[in-house]
Amino acid sequence: MIVVADTSPLNYLVQIEYESLLPRLYRTVIVPEGVIAELRSPKAPRMVKAWCEQLPDWIDIYPAPAPPDVELNYLGRGEREAIQLAEGLIDSLLLIDERRGRMEALRRGLYTTGTLGVLLAAGEAGLVDPRRAYRSLVEETTFRTSPALEASFLRRFISE
Repeated sequence: MIVVADTSPLNYLVQIEYESLLPRLYRTVIVPEGVIAELRSPKAPRMVKAWCEQLPDWIDIYPAPAPPDVELNYLGRGEREAIQLAEGLIDSLLLIDERRGRMEALRRGLYTTGTLGVLLAAGEAGLVDPRRAYRSLVEETTFRTSPALEASFLRRFISE
């Protein structure tokens, strides 16, 4: 399966130092240029910008798909490019957190997961303690989720 990443899952995983899960779960992650630009933004956390200065070899940067899909103009650059890139690939998985972007991707028939989905898959594979990873995510970052999604994740792992 080909994995395309939007900004937020990379941002959050780098901040909690769990980005190394991505190549263990998916081998290679395709990232559009717009996502890299967002990760290097002056508003990005310092550690995320530092990570971008020496990208790991499991990150493949792709140019923005052309022509741009004007129907996606209501989304941020990284979301637009990631959705459009994932649409052009066969059997892709889109890593995306933002609700509007995820809803648009699902409307277009794309398979999606987000930061919690990555932590869930890593927990099921025995790569991390999902309770610790979740705690780091909510305590060390600005990550927010819907109450229903949080409850589902917590029921799965926190009660163990």
